[in-house]
Amino acid sequence: MNVAVEEPTLATEQREAHAAARKRARRRLLTFAGATLLVIAMLGFGGYWYSTGRYLQTTDDAYVRADWVTSSSRVPGFVAKVEVEDDQAVQAGDVLVRLQDRDYQARLQQAKAEVAEAEAALVAAQALAQVAGERITQQQQAIVQAESLLQSANAERRRSQLDVQRYQGLVRDSAATAQRLETANASAVQAQAAWQGAQAQLRERRSQLAMANAQASYAQAQVKQRQAAQASAQARLLLAQQDQQDTLIRAPIAGVVGQRRVRAGQHVVAGQPLLAVVPLQQTYIVANYKETQLAHMRPGQPVRISVDSFADRQLQGRVASFSPASGNVFALLPSDNATGNFTKIVQRFPVRILLDQPLEGQPILPGMSVVTTVDTRPAEPADEQ
Repeated sequence: MNVAVEEPTLATEQREAHAAARKRARRRLLTFAGATLLVIAMLGFGGYWYSTGRYLQTTDDAYVRADWVTSSSRVPGFVAKVEVEDDQAVQAGDVLVRLQDRDYQARLQQAKAEVAEAEAALVAAQALAQVAGERITQQQQAIVQAESLLQSANAERRRSQLDVQRYQGLVRDSAATAQRLETANASAVQAQAAWQGAQAQLRERRSQLAMANAQASYAQAQVKQRQAAQASAQARLLLAQQDQQDTLIRAPIAGVVGQRRVRAGQHVVAGQPLLAVVPLQQTYIVANYKETQLAHMRPGQPVRISVDSFADRQLQGRVASFSPASGNVFALLPSDNATGNFTKIVQRFPVRILLDQPLEGQPILPGMSVVTTVDTRPAEPADEQ
């Protein structure tokens, strides 16, 4: 009976020993497989890190930006009508706000009248200058005539003097009468007087020419003065036209209206912000990278972008430029590390990133948070042709 009991017990022990051996073998196999997979994973991760991962620079300190423009009035006045609503899309040149322009229309008409008056005064001054020029020409011709008369009188004077000398000799020789000599003397006196009169007339003509030149200079000065007055009136007209046109406040760029603070009937002053125009089609990203991440970062490198609002969508972009200084330098109150205890803080530099293509069907609004990953791997050289 003991033999029968021992035989099943021995068989059971053998089966249990085989089962334990199989478990140990399976455990060793699983351990080896797990170790192999871990080694493969480590090798794969190491290969990825060596070839790609070490070149990727990521930050979540990144936001969508847009160069939005605040529209303001260039002239003071009361708002007649607001042509746009909040969040309305507008194109460049669209009218946003209309100001009452009655005063500016009156000033424009006044400026036009001043221009017309200045132009009439200029025409009159030019006519006077032309008359002065003609007077100079007239006096010049009179001087030529007076010089001719002077030359004729001088010739007659010389002839009469020679007659007197000739008759004096003839009278001494009793070849001519004394009456003939007296007639020659009278003719000589008349010729001398005529010559002196011609000289006086020539001096008078020259004096009149000088007066005419002075009047012409004055007339030219009047013309220049009237031209300056006309230019001043035209400048005032241009300013009046600009002021009248500035009563229409237009969109400087295409975008979407925001921050609308203006209402009809409100009085606005020059330079007062009225509303903003945000160009949603020209958004970009500013990513604030640590200074330790910038060593291999260059413009043109590809960027993978993940917008928090659309986490399931991936965008692609390019590094455009780097800020010339850290954000701390441009801060309103930059820190002064030369005072107090010094604690080194890694600085961040804004990096501008441009999108290759906008997100289809979804607007990327300024202020949205994003995660950017810059691939800093060096560009592969182009294949030789």
